[in-house]
This record gives sequence, structure tokens and C-alpha cells, in this order.
Amino acid sequence: MEKPSFLISFYLFRSAYGSIRDRSRWIEPYPEKHLSYLVWWTEKVKDVSWKEAFNRYNYYIQHGPTPFAFDFKHAFDEKGDTFLIK
Repeated sequence: MEKPSFLISFYLFRSAYGSIRDRSRWIEPYPEKHLSYLVWWTEKVKDVSWKEAFNRYNYYIQHGPTPFAFDFKHAFDEKGDTFLIK
């Protein structure tokens, strides 16, 4: 007898969730706090490269949030003025 697809999906979800929940067993904690994202204003998305992203990430780590590179907690508008996201 074939199992209904929703039961298989539920099993896969539970298995993946269990792995994520127990991630401390197989992922070592990172000693320093690090960003999971970084944003900046650009005219064209195609102008963005990995090299530029790493340069901006390193700049953020050294200088904190600036109009050059920032996060949503410390945002800047396209003119470089601080901006509160609600």
C-alpha cells in the first residue's frame, strides 16, 4: 500500500526540522558575532559582484554601519541619511 504524499512530506519536514533543531551537535559555534546579511544602495543590480560584497562586508566589520554598508537595524536612505525602518 502506498503512503499518502502528505505523510511523506510530514516525515521529511520532521526529519529536517530535527536536524536543524539539533544543529549544535554537528555545527561548532562561531566565536565572534557575525552578520547574516549586508545591504547597500546601488544603481544596477548587475553591477554587484562577490568581490564588492566582501569589500563592503570587511568595511562594515571595521567601521560599523555607514551609508557604504549597513544592516536593517542601522539603515541609511539613498542620500546617506539615517533611516528608521518600522
